Amino acid sequence: MSTPPDTLLLATELRTVVTRLVKKLRAHSPSREKLSLTERSVVRLLDQHSQLQPSEMAAFEQVTTQAMSQIINRLSARGYLTRQPDLSDGRKVLISLSEAGQQLLHTIRQERDEWLHHVLAAQCSAAEVEALREALPVLSKLVDTK
Repeated sequence: MSTPPDTLLLATELRTVVTRLVKKLRAHSPSREKLSLTERSVVRLLDQHSQLQPSEMAAFEQVTTQAMSQIINRLSARGYLTRQPDLSDGRKVLISLSEAGQQLLHTIRQERDEWLHHVLAAQCSAAEVEALREALPVLSKLVDTK
């Protein structure tokens, strides 16, 4: 079964708009730390999962354990991660966000939310804001698709 052309065009336009929005959000975080996309993803991952072993983190991010080790070392050197022995297996280490890592994530999210709030209020009509609100469940469904 082929994709209807209008759906393919919608997919292209949606991808383009979402990509531009993500770039704008990143650019409008004044105190943003210069983190790579993977480093940012690792910080968000640890925010969601609290503590993970490096091998679990590598699996989530679909990178090698060696690459994840380098990412962990860089983020640890900046003070964003902590390492603790795994109490169930002393040979393993658990990685979590430090207070500084949690604060960084909170600050970035707050700055981005404030920017987006300002743009929505300044650029969108009440009907457009409502249309965006109604589109959120559909967008969430797309994001949650495996």
